[in-house]
Amino acid sequence: MLHISALAARVGLSRSTLLYYEKLGLIRGRRQGNGYRSYGEQDVQRLQLILKLQAGGLTLKECIACLDARIDRELLERRLRRLDEEIARKQQSRQLLAALLGEGALQAWHAAVDQVAPDAHLAWLMKQGFSEKDALRLKWLSKDMNEHEQYMADFMQVFASLDRWGPGSDKDTLRALAAVPFQPRHILEIGCGRGIATTVLAAHTSAKITALDNEASALARVAEHASGAGVASRVETVCASMTEMPFAAGSFDLIWCEGSAYVMGVEKALAQWQRFLLPGGVLMFSDLVWRTATPSAGARAFWQGAYPDMSDAASRQQQAQAAGYALLDSFVLSDEAWQAYAGPLQARVSQLRGQLKDSAALQDLETELEIYRKHLGEFGYQMFVLRKPA
Repeated sequence: MLHISALAARVGLSRSTLLYYEKLGLIRGRRQGNGYRSYGEQDVQRLQLILKLQAGGLTLKECIACLDARIDRELLERRLRRLDEEIARKQQSRQLLAALLGEGALQAWHAAVDQVAPDAHLAWLMKQGFSEKDALRLKWLSKDMNEHEQYMADFMQVFASLDRWGPGSDKDTLRALAAVPFQPRHILEIGCGRGIATTVLAAHTSAKITALDNEASALARVAEHASGAGVASRVETVCASMTEMPFAAGSFDLIWCEGSAYVMGVEKALAQWQRFLLPGGVLMFSDLVWRTATPSAGARAFWQGAYPDMSDAASRQQQAQAAGYALLDSFVLSDEAWQAYAGPLQARVSQLRGQLKDSAALQDLETELEIYRKHLGEFGYQMFVLRKPA
């Protein structure tokens, strides 16, 4: 016979737990003449059986039911399903923690967070030590904080010898410029890249042009293009983020942005950039949009991952009008503009395939080029020429 303290030590339970079990009738102590309770081997084994049943995830109430009658299979099946669900959740938690420690991929997690909390996601990335430029690039390009440095090194190696970093053509730039109802005097080009559109704007206006980008190497090429075109005196480069531009309100009568408003979000760009325009000033931006209401599964799946905020032209026009702009013109970027980008990019990718055979950046670019080949026409860039109220 065992006193309650000895029984507690033998089965690994606390004295208070044993008293609770006795209250439930799971064990039955015998009171001795000295007032102490003692417990026999049957109590020990009953407790050991309860512990083994609890190890299967059963609650105490379910254990009692199993002790006093035949096993309820339906009860056990329900418990097994719940346990499987708990294991799956814990496995997901473990995979995320491992990935955050650099032991797995984070693309899906970054994408999920960016869908529900894009601003908080960006702020968190910057708290992890990324500059705003790299945090934005991580959101849109590498999509994995653990692989970002190598991804961007490979990405920049691909584009190092390419002047066009997105679809575009002189013809489309000039068509949009023709919709501006005045001769601009001071143009802000946001996300100018290597300055292809910059030199076109400079050659066909007498305006002073401020070319803004957050990539210093691209701005060096802008200066080279401007010098070669003989317009360097009217082109000033500024290395800064489009989200925090260092300009006074009403500094420009024309803001130009080909293909990069998505970086901060089109609606946010429409709202925040308007203050830099003079009354009656014009904003021209282009954005990737759906050109069909029923895109193929392959195209939809790709762009849901690459550009989840992608919309159609009518929706973008409604957003612009809601922000207070009047629509002056809107048109689809030409096929020549896509070829001017995709042709040299394909040649460069093919050139580097052997050197960067395991590169995630190169693989992503090859996938993008394949989507262009198969599905261009289901989507395209739309140019929007908008006027701020006078």
